[in-house]
Amino acid sequence: MMLFLLGAMAGAMLVYAFYWRAQRQAARVEEEKSSLLEERQIVLDYMHTMVDAVGERLSRDELFQRIVHASILSTGALSACIFERGADDMMRGVAVEGLFPPHRPIPDTQRMQMGSRAKFIAQVLRSESFPVGEGIVGRVAATGRGELVVNAPGDPRIVKHDDPALVVRSVIAAPIMVRSKLIGVLCVCNAADGLPFTETDYSLVEALAEQAGLAVHNADFVALEVEKQRIDLDLTLASDVQQMLLPREMPLVPGLEIDARYMTAQKVGGDFYDVFPLEGGRLGVAVADVSGKGISASLLMAICRTSLRAIAPRHASPAGVLKELNRSLSADIRAGMYITMTYAIVDVARSHLVFARAGHELPLLAETGPRGFRHAFVGSEGMPLGLVDSEVFDAVIEDREAGFGAGAVLVLFTDGLTEAPNDDGREFGNARLADAVRAAQDQPAAGINTAIMKAVSSFSRGEPRDDFTLLTIRHRS
Repeated sequence: MMLFLLGAMAGAMLVYAFYWRAQRQAARVEEEKSSLLEERQIVLDYMHTMVDAVGERLSRDELFQRIVHASILSTGALSACIFERGADDMMRGVAVEGLFPPHRPIPDTQRMQMGSRAKFIAQVLRSESFPVGEGIVGRVAATGRGELVVNAPGDPRIVKHDDPALVVRSVIAAPIMVRSKLIGVLCVCNAADGLPFTETDYSLVEALAEQAGLAVHNADFVALEVEKQRIDLDLTLASDVQQMLLPREMPLVPGLEIDARYMTAQKVGGDFYDVFPLEGGRLGVAVADVSGKGISASLLMAICRTSLRAIAPRHASPAGVLKELNRSLSADIRAGMYITMTYAIVDVARSHLVFARAGHELPLLAETGPRGFRHAFVGSEGMPLGLVDSEVFDAVIEDREAGFGAGAVLVLFTDGLTEAPNDDGREFGNARLADAVRAAQDQPAAGINTAIMKAVSSFSRGEPRDDFTLLTIRHRS
């Protein structure tokens, strides 16, 4: 009987032991589950904070400061700091909250200047820099892997500060990555409860650093989009202004047909043309190309066009116009920029043409007569506007005269037309331009230009890679 009772007691104790162990394991699982849920909620709250920060379009420094503040609230750390990696591979503190220990010892001379302790520490962190690989933060930056230091006083990499408020007990450092590129390190120091950080804390900080990287990436993307929209608006306005400066309608001159085509590789270009009447029934015609592209080129184009309109009526000589224009533009053209231009005066009554060329493409002069179609790319001496001083420019610029009777055609263009490449890298060239004019010699000016455009499009098979302008004047027979 005694043996039976002893056996029953032993069995009961064994069952209780298994039950107690199961209960303890269940409690531990529940605790871990609760901890994971808490960590998940912290990360979600942190993500919401970062989304709000990105939505506010904060600067990068302001965003870093928001990340540091949210990290302290999420982890219960006493202080936190973000160290950003510069282009020179040096780490610098860019955002700090709390009394975060500086990366290096504080010199006595600086300690004597301490005012507000928190403000002073923040100044020290922002002023000091250290190479990637130095200390805990530098090692995380070098490896891209976070680190948990449970016992900081025993770690030789941790700086020992004399100030008790700067003693490091435990620290976590995690990399902030943007598309596999490290931009900084998030570091939290000393838990508020006085206990060392745990693996759970480390996992949390890693998650926060990952979300911080996403926030920085999104903030940079939003900033780029805003800047792109601003630039697009500026370019649209510049394009509108540029289009306003081009002739809306060609002047009506008895006996002449005038047609122009204008295309830009970007929203704004550096090419321009102008056609305007002069005294005595004459016609002023200009085609020009400003070096470069974009807003700076379009602004210089606008200045040049305005100056040309003011100067042209004062001179019967195209070379005289270009000389004065070069002097006028000298103050507005910055180093490295210049303008090539051909300016011509057409006198229908005299069947006469005179032009001057400031380093521009040779104009094409063609005619159809008793001996058939003839053409020539007529040259004259000259240098680009704004490239040299007046003394040198005036010495080389010259007028060139030619007959312009019935059936004559004048084609002015910029190099974007003749330099249009095909798939093999060959350029359209002057010979193909002349062939296109020959094929359309019986067409009006608009028909000739259409034939030229079709020939260029067929040759290059695509949109223009450069600005180009095409202006054709035909003397009707």
